[in-house]
Amino acid sequence: MRLLLICLIATCFGLAANADVTARSGGPGEKEMISRGGSGGVDGVSFFRPVLSGVLYRSGFKGGDKGRTGLSQNQRKAFCDQGFSAGFYADFGKNTDYGQTSCGAGGFDYEAARSSRPANVMKAIHNVIENPGKGPVLVHCMWGVHSSGALSAMALVQFCGWSEDRAKSYWNKARNNAPCSGGCDKWIDAKFSNFKVDPALNISDAQKAAICPK
Repeated sequence: MRLLLICLIATCFGLAANADVTARSGGPGEKEMISRGGSGGVDGVSFFRPVLSGVLYRSGFKGGDKGRTGLSQNQRKAFCDQGFSAGFYADFGKNTDYGQTSCGAGGFDYEAARSSRPANVMKAIHNVIENPGKGPVLVHCMWGVHSSGALSAMALVQFCGWSEDRAKSYWNKARNNAPCSGGCDKWIDAKFSNFKVDPALNISDAQKAAICPK
């Protein structure tokens, strides 16, 4: 009974803190992907959710990142210790110090990203998919619902063969009813307007089965 309760709590509030984020276990379920809770076991993080099992996760900050300073060194170290190899701060972070954080598991490369120019993020995700020993990528934004969600939606189109409509529907469900400047349909349409699937980043059916949503 106690184990069942723990499992239910983990499901309701996002990926369990002690879950193996490197496991390519057949793809996350929809409930995990749109859960409103979860810190990933890292203080100050919110909306930590899987996108591609063992390969891509997304998050934001509790209360937003009003100073736009990005992940702290302690937070980067925590993600590094869990096996993450890279992190991208989407659309914000003007006061952020980017770079590499070392840990026993290796290193965590922290970079800036733009949801309107996703090519570098897609290449980093592909690199992880093609190298099973390499830890997953984290994409995050200030709140964890808009820009990180857009990059995640694009990754689902690029690597899992999702239609643009399906990916936008996922983005909308995982938005947690957060408002969008100028309207949400217009916002996500603008982000997708310059996105094109890159054939050079194609992956095999076996790789898709290991990481793409169920």
